[in-house]
Amino acid sequence: MVKEIIQYPTPLSVEYGVDVRFFNEELFSLIDDLKDTITQNNLEGLSAFQIGSYFNVIVVKDENGEFIEIINPRLISHSGRTTTEESTLYYPGHTAQITRHENISVVYQNREGENKSLKATGSLAILIQRKIDYTFGATFIQKMSKEEKEIFEKRLEYGADVGNADYCPTTFKRDKIVFGINILIILMALVFIASLFIEDKIVLHSIYNGMLYGSAAVIGLDIVYFFYAQYEAKQQSSCSSCQIGNIMATAAIVLLKLGVVMTLAYFFIYK
Repeated sequence: MVKEIIQYPTPLSVEYGVDVRFFNEELFSLIDDLKDTITQNNLEGLSAFQIGSYFNVIVVKDENGEFIEIINPRLISHSGRTTTEESTLYYPGHTAQITRHENISVVYQNREGENKSLKATGSLAILIQRKIDYTFGATFIQKMSKEEKEIFEKRLEYGADVGNADYCPTTFKRDKIVFGINILIILMALVFIASLFIEDKIVLHSIYNGMLYGSAAVIGLDIVYFFYAQYEAKQQSSCSSCQIGNIMATAAIVLLKLGVVMTLAYFFIYK
């Protein structure tokens, strides 16, 4: 019987898959449902979780289009890494670049309860890994980095494909550069305040020279920020209106703060 495939935002499960203990008609019916649903939807494979069953069962097609019934699978070895673009019916219309093992070895049981093993490589290995993910109540989103996951979740929120940049993130790597610049300026300001309590001219001139080196570092980092920020913003096409306009202002504010500190230092320390 063809079953409805669970799709986001309906949760897959909050539990792990339950290993099959009884190889009976209930199991055979589940396997037949998986095959019928795969055929009806022209798919390469399905996990029982995707049609609402907790049993640890997956069915996939091999390179010849023949069904492989995999019950209670365990990944016992792997080698190599490969990154491919993946899609899943759980997130219809969405894709993501995911890194997985290129070669795998799996032990499992067939419908008679006999122990079997399987070595897979390439697309079949990736397919099996994807379906095993579901037996842990997971999807490919768990394979992403924190930053990639945040972006993908925004894609889900705005209903756009993960390959299309249709929203503008609120945090960027360039923010770390600005953070470093601000720390350096704060340190220079603290040094300036401390110098107000020093009367030795030689020491004051040494402090001022040190602040000049600090100024050079700030200017250098500001230049790096300016060009890197433009590069990073261009990675999100929609950011032309919501973030790129802030880059020049941020760089200018850095120079303004530096100018204030160094002007005060010039008149109160150098003079």
